Amino acid sequence: MAYESAITPEEMRAIEERAERLGVSRLQLMENAGKGVADFVARMDPAGMKVVVVAGTGNNGGDGFVAARHLAAYESIVKVFLLGREEEVKTAEASHNLRIIKEMKKSVELVSLSDESFMKKLRQALSEADLIIDAIFGTGIKGQLREPHASVIDMINHSRAYKLAVDVPSGLDPLTGEVCGRAVRANATITFHRPKRGLLLREDLVGELLVVNIGIPPEADLVVQDGP
Repeated sequence: MAYESAITPEEMRAIEERAERLGVSRLQLMENAGKGVADFVARMDPAGMKVVVVAGTGNNGGDGFVAARHLAAYESIVKVFLLGREEEVKTAEASHNLRIIKEMKKSVELVSLSDESFMKKLRQALSEADLIIDAIFGTGIKGQLREPHASVIDMINHSRAYKLAVDVPSGLDPLTGEVCGRAVRANATITFHRPKRGLLLREDLVGELLVVNIGIPPEADLVVQDGP
């Protein structure tokens, strides 16, 4: 994929803002992103597959919540581990999708960091998983990773499961390709609309790179050339 087609995280944020002004809501973009992740997994015969979604408290986690819902509909055995407390989820869109999976008690198991056995349960789930969806950090990552995120990324990397990163492998700077202390080593990364520049510099962490159309109008993409 050509580096010239890649964009910066700032450009992607501007594109999303322009898409919203054109009438495509951030909630719809999140739905399309999460469904794109689930549709990729659907190629793997997901019925009965043990899937662990490790989600952060931002929009990347929201994408993971949407993917979890769709994979439950594909009859996967889904566990979602939220690396934070439920009240710490940052955006209305991610909170909306968290509320949905909270109601899906029969088909999605949700464990948040408020659970005293969180790390023990996560370690056990990762050891049994067929697929891990990394939805911890997206394009907004800054600085060195702190705990428990660094330890969780180590746990993910030590798992034998197939690892699928949402938008960006967590810990990878999507602009520079630098590692923020630790980074998920993904088998595949699904990024949205256009590749972020840092992804094209770190095939060793990104794995197979797929770009998913999330319904951003072409008119919104003009922000990259013309400004907002």
